[in-house]
Amino acid sequence: MEIRKDGPIRLTGSRAWRTYFGGKLLEQFHGAKTGEDGHFPEEWIASLVAARNAGREELTEGLSMLADRPSVSLKELIESDPAGYLGEEHAAQLGATLGVLVKLIDSAERLAVQVHPDKKKARELFHSEYGKTECWHILGGREIHGEKPCVYLGFRPGVTRSHWKDCFLRQDIEAILQCLHRFEIQEGDSILIEGGVPHAIGAGCFLVEIQEPTDYTIRVERVTPSGYQVADSMCHQGLGFEKMFECFHYENFSEEEARKRWFVPAKLLKEEGKNRRIRLVGYEETPCFCMELMEIKDAMSLKQNVCSAVYVLEGRGKLLLGTGNAMQESAGQEHIWQEKVKQGDQFFLPAGTQEIQWIAEDGSHLKLIQCFGPE
Repeated sequence: MEIRKDGPIRLTGSRAWRTYFGGKLLEQFHGAKTGEDGHFPEEWIASLVAARNAGREELTEGLSMLADRPSVSLKELIESDPAGYLGEEHAAQLGATLGVLVKLIDSAERLAVQVHPDKKKARELFHSEYGKTECWHILGGREIHGEKPCVYLGFRPGVTRSHWKDCFLRQDIEAILQCLHRFEIQEGDSILIEGGVPHAIGAGCFLVEIQEPTDYTIRVERVTPSGYQVADSMCHQGLGFEKMFECFHYENFSEEEARKRWFVPAKLLKEEGKNRRIRLVGYEETPCFCMELMEIKDAMSLKQNVCSAVYVLEGRGKLLLGTGNAMQESAGQEHIWQEKVKQGDQFFLPAGTQEIQWIAEDGSHLKLIQCFGPE
């Protein structure tokens, strides 16, 4: 499979079916004038993971495909030469996986209250080296029925396993929600959700999510807020209704403690003229992944020695792959290639990617998310 390993590889977006409603803002994000909500509220980015949905097991929803070879998935490409695309050290430690999955999510309704296993429980219960710690970075949102976007996160003081299980058995949704902290959110917030912590994205949230590369989701609501009947296997993921309660961490936090523990402050890493690189979540918070934001008003060079994924959140411009250290378009330097980029474009950057340069179009402001796998 002769595809270069020294430069960015453009990917196509992949929408995944979910139990909850949403997706209108995603369609508008990609240029639709109006858009509609439905059961495809997520776009998966640089994904080597297929979605787990009861009744849709034969489908490969969620896998990213190569833009210039639509029949070839990024998963197939990387499996053809893990060390070549991921780097020898990465491939030796993690195999043919990025070790991370990234999504854009637009929720038109509150998601069912859920939890994901931490690494220990993932190994024990799912025989997986990955749990599903994740982080949400809020891009914006909309009011739904007059309510501002919010998230539910962590057990409030006094919640025990027996009480939590009783709320589930009675399907007392109000009591379930009362067990969790509720936080109104705003653009720019970054929120870490560790494996084992109960949570739910509220209605009206538009966000980018970085997570460990699995789709193990334990749900404690048998019916979604919009009335969709959730299959038993979609609740307990094959564990059974008793064993699934082992996936929760039954720690209690005050609201102040929860906010301090899980709301991650942005960290300015570099500022050059009109351009900035900002860390949204890093290895100081979790060894599972790192996510950074690049804000570019003219041009920014990027050099790396690890693989990553980049998604264009805003603006238009060019992506150049150069042959020297100092890439200045005005100098007339020869480039291996260049191509236009716009909002919604996504790329996989192999570990051997040469120095590249992002150039914002005149009057535009490029905003990019770059995501890295485990430390």
